[in-house]
Amino acid sequence: MQLTSRGRYAVSAMVDLAKHQNEGPITLSSISERQFISLSYLEQLFRKLRENNLVESVRGPGGGYLLAVEPKDITISHIMSAVNETIQTTMCKTDETGCHRGSRCGTHNLWSALGLHIKFFLETVTIQNVCDDKDFLNTLKAVEKTLSKQ
Repeated sequence: MQLTSRGRYAVSAMVDLAKHQNEGPITLSSISERQFISLSYLEQLFRKLRENNLVESVRGPGGGYLLAVEPKDITISHIMSAVNETIQTTMCKTDETGCHRGSRCGTHNLWSALGLHIKFFLETVTIQNVCDDKDFLNTLKAVEKTLSKQ
């Protein structure tokens, strides 16, 4: 499974922004310092997040970024999609072309199913869930319960 730093950093930055949103606009340099993410990389990520209406920028003195949507309405999947992050659980370029010289491997369906579970999970968990550790654990338990019924 591949998950690049782009997705991890975007989620970390958005959680940081949500946790500090009551302080007013948050500068990228403050997120950079707290999350140990380079400022230039954050600028690239936030351009994409702004283009996808997840954050808004405030110019001028005291400026920075604010969430454009309530944390309870931003899923991890929204963030990943905004920064063009994909979770790939198979080595296949597409479902039609296989990972073994043009044919599917014997475990293709296993890894595809795992990908669907990951997708469901990322579409279920919100920034608010991550910020509220207790709620996040309850969400995980609810997802686990739902998955065990399938």
